[in-house]
Amino acid sequence: MEFHHLLITFSALIFTAVALSPQPGVSDIIRPQNPNPYDSGLRAVLSSAATISHQVASAPRWSEYHAPQPGTIVNVATERDVQAAVGHMFTPNHQLELMQRQVQYCISQGAPFLAQIGGHGWIDSFNLGHNGVLINLRGLNNITFNPQHTQARVQGGALISEVIAQAYANDTQIITGNCNCVGNMGAALGGGYGNLMGLYGFSVDNILSVDIVLANGSAITVTDQNTDLWWALRGAGANFGIVTGAVMKAYPMPKARNVAWTGGLYFTEDKIEPVVQAIQDLVLKPPMNVFFYYTTSGPPSFSPTVLVTPFYFGSEIEGRAAFRSFLEAGPYNDTMAEIPYTEWNTAANQFCIKGGRKPSYGAGFGQMVPSTWRQIWNAYVEFLKIPGTGYSTILTECYSLAYAQSIPKSTSSFANRDVRFNGAAIPYYTDPALDAQAEAFGSKVRDLWRATDGYNRNRT
Repeated sequence: MEFHHLLITFSALIFTAVALSPQPGVSDIIRPQNPNPYDSGLRAVLSSAATISHQVASAPRWSEYHAPQPGTIVNVATERDVQAAVGHMFTPNHQLELMQRQVQYCISQGAPFLAQIGGHGWIDSFNLGHNGVLINLRGLNNITFNPQHTQARVQGGALISEVIAQAYANDTQIITGNCNCVGNMGAALGGGYGNLMGLYGFSVDNILSVDIVLANGSAITVTDQNTDLWWALRGAGANFGIVTGAVMKAYPMPKARNVAWTGGLYFTEDKIEPVVQAIQDLVLKPPMNVFFYYTTSGPPSFSPTVLVTPFYFGSEIEGRAAFRSFLEAGPYNDTMAEIPYTEWNTAANQFCIKGGRKPSYGAGFGQMVPSTWRQIWNAYVEFLKIPGTGYSTILTECYSLAYAQSIPKSTSSFANRDVRFNGAAIPYYTDPALDAQAEAFGSKVRDLWRATDGYNRNRT
């Protein structure tokens, strides 16, 4: 396993340090001063359908908090465009000796590039700047199926909503995340939680092959025959290259049966302790998951409320029986209903709004402690008193893990297969002057989770 960690560290270092050299000699490699230094070279190697932009708004981020701010955006149209763009920036003229020299230069100069699908990545350490290049994969969004509809090839730029729509149209299911506008591969490469994981496992358990452009510009297909890279991609995949497509398992499912009982159960704040305890005590069966939120009523009052969103792949009768403890707790509003596969994520569409500042603080924990959640509620209500913070949210996801845990941890680099709950505090505002208060709030919530997480180390 030591080799695996060495591979991750070295590959991440190489891949995130990339620059363009207009001349072949090391002594001639200088930081470009042209406002658009990459245009002519990139244009020469891209397809006619690809475009180049210098406007950040052409590939917006979900959060503007510490956003990358690239100087150049390449909107690729083909998988070859990705290879050409990476190869051009990293190895002009494809000369091995020059590549080696440029690797040394790029590491020392730190001129980076970054791939983007939906722009929802939470990490705030991507400092691209004027010399940075963002490779926008959204143009690569085709999803095709084998004749038996047991496998799907999903291009690297497809959103979760597009994958679900094509799966439903082809009478299948594919394990995806729960937010429609997130890039499917972005979520999958990190592990891949989703509504159906109690039945099928994590996304990393459902990937059959990966097409990837490596840092040297070469394009390869990775399968379980490529032992180390295969292990690394499934859980830490964003560190090793740009994924242009993957073959994933698909599960035939006729539309008539592709229905789940889900929606919202709203509770007043005096029900926090019994609801939290109900989540702690609930044994989730494979068709089940449950989300727990602190959210608000929205404008104009932005009144804080408690929301539980149960999910049951099956009928309303089965779902109400499985989640009886929540119903008995006495929600003041019940919006649960049987809905088709294509509508399961609709309630999360509020998370798809781009822009604003959303510094997000996550934690994994092994137990739901009512007293902890009371403290978090108090902190949440206090933060909402600051004008302009009314869309802020705290959420926790809980899935059936029995199937996923039956797959040995050693099969992939995904490390948190056994973590029962995953929480996120998401302050949401527009005024940069609130950054310090938002950071303090998010850190406080995360510290409260970790203090009673039941683990002997951080499991985020």
